[in-house]
Amino acid sequence: MSDKKMTSSRRHHLKSLVLGIAKGILEKEVAQIKVDKEKYMSENCPPLSIPGSTQELQELCKKLHQQIDNADEERYDLESKVGKACKEIEDLKIKVVDLQGKFKKPALKKVRLSADQMLQALLGSKHKVSLDLRSNLKQVKKEVKEEAADVGDWRKNVEDKAGMDGRKKMFEGEA
Repeated sequence: MSDKKMTSSRRHHLKSLVLGIAKGILEKEVAQIKVDKEKYMSENCPPLSIPGSTQELQELCKKLHQQIDNADEERYDLESKVGKACKEIEDLKIKVVDLQGKFKKPALKKVRLSADQMLQALLGSKHKVSLDLRSNLKQVKKEVKEEAADVGDWRKNVEDKAGMDGRKKMFEGEA
C-alpha cells in the first residue's frame, strides 16, 4: 500500500461529516434524556392533590417526609459510590504516572579526581586553580608549658597540710 496524504478538501469534508453525525447523536441523546426525565417524574412524583381536611393534610405531609427520606438515602448512597469511584480513578492515575515514569538508573563508574581536577571540571578549563590545602591553614605556635621545678615528695606535702595547722599554712601560703 502506498502512503498517500489526504488532501485538505477531503479531510475537511470528512471532518464535517463526522461533526454532522456527532451533532445528530447529541440531539437524540438530549431528546432521550428529556423523555426519561418525564417518565421518571410521572412514575415517582404523582400529581399533587391538596386535600381539604387537616387529617388528610397531616397524612400527606407524613407521606412526603417519607419520600424525602428515601430520596436522601438514595442520594447519600450514590454520593458514596461516586466518591469511591473517584478515589479509585485517582489511584489508578497515580499508578499510570508511576509506571510511565520508571526507568533504570545507569550504573555509575567510580572516578578518582584530585581536588585540582574537580575544580577544573566544575569551573571549566579556563579556570586553572591550584588547590594547596596547607597554604590556607592558620599557623599556630605551640606554647611550651612551664613544668613545676621542684615537685618533691607529695606525701610529705600532704602530711604538712594535715590537721588545722596544715590548713592554716595552706591558706597563709596562698595569700
